[in-house]
Amino acid sequence: MADGNYPRFHLAFPVTDLDAARRFYCDVLGCRTGRESERWIDFDFWGHQLVAHLVDPGDHPAAATNAVDGHAVPSMHFGPVLEWSEWEAIVERLRAADANFIVEPYVRFEGRRGEQATLFVTDPSGNPLEFKAFRDPSLLFEKDLAPYT
Repeated sequence: MADGNYPRFHLAFPVTDLDAARRFYCDVLGCRTGRESERWIDFDFWGHQLVAHLVDPGDHPAAATNAVDGHAVPSMHFGPVLEWSEWEAIVERLRAADANFIVEPYVRFEGRRGEQATLFVTDPSGNPLEFKAFRDPSLLFEKDLAPYT
């Protein structure tokens, strides 16, 4: 999904249903698959290697949360930082698929330095993902964004 010469990350995570994971990551999010077996699938997740490993439902970990902007944000989550228009497109794809939003799409710090769009959704196994976009992508690692505490 992404092109360019940059280091890629690899993230392996548990799923309880490989077919449901394939439908969500491929059909909803638009990821391509790579190698796979009866117990795991590689996904091209915006140029990064995401590997869904099949586990029994009782072995899937529960997620603790932290309060952010009045939302219970899962402390364990992952996801891409997208261009603003890409984020808007993912919102539409997720809504069309009746995705399970943990935190509905919204804009943080609207009109201020550090303005960003975010949403949290779960995949079919309950893994939390965050999709975000910065109005000014150069501020992704900025330390001095006034509203942060």
